Amino acid sequence: MNLQQLENVEKELQFETFTNEDALNLGMTLINYAKENNEAVAIHIERNRVPLFTHLMDGTSEENVLWLYRKKRVVDHYNRSSHYIGARFEQQGTTHDESSLLPSSDYQAVGGSFPIRIKDVGVIGTVTVAGLTGQLDHDYVVEGVRRFLSK
Repeated sequence: MNLQQLENVEKELQFETFTNEDALNLGMTLINYAKENNEAVAIHIERNRVPLFTHLMDGTSEENVLWLYRKKRVVDHYNRSSHYIGARFEQQGTTHDESSLLPSSDYQAVGGSFPIRIKDVGVIGTVTVAGLTGQLDHDYVVEGVRRFLSK
């Protein structure tokens, strides 16, 4: 996907509200989607940087927890999906690691973290998936949000 397509997905997948119960239901939607595809992922959802849902499926590890936080910090910093930020730096002929001035031990602009954006309000949180490739993590989080919003 190019930057415009990534931006369009972020504009499309906005929430009206986002409660603690929504975090639980979104998390379960993502778990069920991963199970449908026989994948093991780690999932972390925050609102206002307060954790509301975290689950590591069988087959994931502590390393996945570290990746959840590295990716979500990118969204917290830029208010854009971690995949979008990685693609934006790539389009400029560089990488986030090389040019952002943020420590790569704490920030990784690879796919998997997506902003929870409330219509007419802005970004209030993150939903993050880790355990697959950056592209697949992004695809899972987008599909999970899409399924949740279509209910």
